[in-house]
Amino acid sequence: MFLSVATTHRPATDLGFLLHKHPGRLHEADLSFGKAWLFYPEAGEARCEAALLLDVDPVGLVRGKGQADGLLDQYVNDRPYAASSFLSVALNKMLRTAMTGISKERQQLADSDLPLEAVVAPLPMRGGEEMVRQLFEPLGWTVELTPIEAAGTRNGGLRYGHLKLSGLGRLSHLLNHLYVLIPVMDDAKHYWVGDDEVEKLLSKGAGWLEHHPAKELIARRYLRNRSVLARAALARLVPEVTAAETPAETRRSPEERLEASVRLHDRRLDAVVEAIRASGGKVVADLGCGEGKLLDRLVRERCVQKLFGLDPAVRELEWAARRLKLNEAGGPPEGRVTLLHGSLTYRDNRWAEADVAVLVEVIEHLDQDRLPLVELTVFGEAAPKTVIVTTPNADHNALFSSLAAGSFRHPDHRFEWSRAEFEAWTAKIAETYSYAATISGIGDVDASFGAPTQMAVFTR
Repeated sequence: MFLSVATTHRPATDLGFLLHKHPGRLHEADLSFGKAWLFYPEAGEARCEAALLLDVDPVGLVRGKGQADGLLDQYVNDRPYAASSFLSVALNKMLRTAMTGISKERQQLADSDLPLEAVVAPLPMRGGEEMVRQLFEPLGWTVELTPIEAAGTRNGGLRYGHLKLSGLGRLSHLLNHLYVLIPVMDDAKHYWVGDDEVEKLLSKGAGWLEHHPAKELIARRYLRNRSVLARAALARLVPEVTAAETPAETRRSPEERLEASVRLHDRRLDAVVEAIRASGGKVVADLGCGEGKLLDRLVRERCVQKLFGLDPAVRELEWAARRLKLNEAGGPPEGRVTLLHGSLTYRDNRWAEADVAVLVEVIEHLDQDRLPLVELTVFGEAAPKTVIVTTPNADHNALFSSLAAGSFRHPDHRFEWSRAEFEAWTAKIAETYSYAATISGIGDVDASFGAPTQMAVFTR
């Protein structure tokens, strides 16, 4: 992945003074997750460009060399090439002084608006082109975005782009915009987010973030959807914003906000709990448990003797542990709830004793070419007596007035199936792995488009 900044200010080679990096040298930095280089592909009087190239070590990340915080449990992933928080860390490492706007030799220039260009590639587009423009255009940058075709792309959705920004502005401002907004577009970070990240956001966002029309979105995504931290950051950015105005926006995912008017999230969990009761299962594995909302309901079910929660993101498991008060007074007895960091794409005997497996709004977050691995793991190898799967009904999307035609309910969804597609998949699974299956809808049923959520209960 790379990031470049360029200027046509004359003499353009003054860029070296602003970046504190000599154009005639190759600059290197070792990082916990790889190595970064800064060099000048072009250094002339009319135009000067500096490029930051980052080489991420994927094997080191999986083996724990870096601090991937649970983002990576497979050797094959997009972290070595997708612009992300890794690139922001490298940017801060290489150009920390430039980001402060200090230049001993050219302070007047550092304080001036210059003709600038920046290129980031490949930029994750988790939210699409509209979100890229929503983030950068209010800051005065002209956005040129070229979509990049990627393996595994489905339904015409493009996940990466070649971003070019241009306009007049201070170099330090541009660097700080990129530092904050690249992880926002990726909607993920490779390290634990705590109070210190709030300080970083306020420092790098000083002078512009408080005026940005998408400040709530930026705070929430930059802080990895930690609602408490996002509210704290917003309260310090814009003190007049009351607590009553911000929690709903920062606490909910885009999908939850979209579905809030029909209480779909609660009704979905109600339906799943009822299906678990009907199954007679005693040991339940919540696969893709997230922050533990379903587990929190199931600990109150006397019929459920033991619970497992599996998720690939450590941050979600940490929030689940807090929600459930594990190992705290008032929490469940020791051993009743076990949280596991892991993936559904490989066999995991730690939850093999479960007689009920639940995947609530999980499969649509997977690339479809990886779905067969999950099917084999859950239905073929673990083979619990009951498997419960819920997923959005794409037919019903036509009834959400705020959802553009052809869009998904959440920017991280890889697909959303129609009722016919879900029925076909359910029939295939039942036949392949010797299950009987029933399909039902969750939420208000429309005569033409069905219910907003579809649920399949597989019984072996």
